[in-house]
Amino acid sequence: MKENPELLQTKCGKENYDKLLTLDNPALLDFIAKYVSLCNPSSVFVRTDAPKDIQYIRDMTISGKEEASLKIKGHTAHFDGYFDQARDKENTRFLITKDSDLGRGLNCIERDAGLNEILSFLKNIMQKKQMYILFLCLGPLDSDFSIYAIQITDSAYVAHSEDILYRPAYEAFKRKGANIEFLKYVHSAGELENNVSKNVNKRRVYIDFLDNIVYSLNTRCRNCLCGKIDRYRYQL
Repeated sequence: MKENPELLQTKCGKENYDKLLTLDNPALLDFIAKYVSLCNPSSVFVRTDAPKDIQYIRDMTISGKEEASLKIKGHTAHFDGYFDQARDKENTRFLITKDSDLGRGLNCIERDAGLNEILSFLKNIMQKKQMYILFLCLGPLDSDFSIYAIQITDSAYVAHSEDILYRPAYEAFKRKGANIEFLKYVHSAGELENNVSKNVNKRRVYIDFLDNIVYSLNTRCRNCLCGKIDRYRYQL
């Protein structure tokens, strides 16, 4: 592993670090370690397909007050902030190189400039928060149509929403090892005020299709995450 293995072990703890090692995918570990180092969470939770892991995230949505329990057992409610809209065209951009041309219909930014901005926003953005790492499948598992993905987020609500929208795929990642092709999502709700994202002026949804990464910051609207990449992927 190129990135700092000691830091990753410390943030994960033995149980969660072992979950990552079991996947036998050095490139995946490097990706995770990079953003653990950059975002600097207080701890890291790795969600497998086990029911207890899925339940842990649901419990965290309640204890963190991102969702509220309803009278019907297992049902919860979540209210987005006023500015957490499902689509933000102005701040949603593709990272492109000088040789790229995606046409007039898509909002773009020069790749190096976009990455510099997004990485500066990510620096220490998860301080005093827990990072959740999920392994997902968009579409049926083990199919020619399977699209695998890893989600990094500091929002239990977003993690819970992804569990509803997509199939858990930790076991698929484990079976495929280093041979798996996957999309990557890095999300942070950012600094919170009254339990909603505070720095709306720094909200960004940047899509780096060269590295298959979506960055989504300073928003907690789940529709800014995986729902975008599958649509844009097929447009390309």
